[in-house]
Amino acid sequence: MRPIIGITVPYDEETQQMSLRNYYTDSISRAGGIPILLAPTRDVEEIKAYLELCHGCLLSGGGDMDPCYWGEEARPELGSISPVRDYFEFVLTGFIFEQRLPLLGICRGCQVMNVVCGGTLIQDLKTELNHQQKAPRYYGSHKIRIENNSLLRCIMNKEHIRVNSFHHQAVERPGKGLRVSARSSDGTVEAIESMRTEAFCLGVQWHPECMYDETARNLFRYFIESCYRK
Repeated sequence: MRPIIGITVPYDEETQQMSLRNYYTDSISRAGGIPILLAPTRDVEEIKAYLELCHGCLLSGGGDMDPCYWGEEARPELGSISPVRDYFEFVLTGFIFEQRLPLLGICRGCQVMNVVCGGTLIQDLKTELNHQQKAPRYYGSHKIRIENNSLLRCIMNKEHIRVNSFHHQAVERPGKGLRVSARSSDGTVEAIESMRTEAFCLGVQWHPECMYDETARNLFRYFIESCYRK
């Protein structure tokens, strides 16, 4: 049976609409998984029921997370937030860690993983590197360096790869049990992963679902293969 992958969905509080780019579902399908969309909810029993269906989960990208989750006040540069989505993904991710389900976090998803583990985020990046590219979404606009002896290095089998970039927040202090596995040239954290090895647990700051190169294919293929082993 192909593994079922639950994907979180961005939620607009003002319009009460959910919307997800098909890049995510297409990437999961191409890698051999069956994608299902997880609607945000505050019902804890519903959240638990979601995980009974899933062999793995993908935390998708989207808006900013409320900084109250890591003990800070909102600064003027903070973007739009969704309290419902924040609560849902915070609780969901906590259960995923408890159950040690395979987990892939993309952009915001990477940041949520870090906050759930007690880490902090930079609310608004200000560096010499452009982290909000104007190039097409599939294009790798800057290089990152992958740490040796990391899960990400095992997947990519390369020290350097090029990635796309669409974010103004990033991991600041890694959460408990997480390690930084890649950085860009300005020191920005580009990937985090669990120090445990019994389950796939990786967050990336870029958007591999929009890219069509070998590195993106390898990432999704490895993720889905880990879900078969769940």
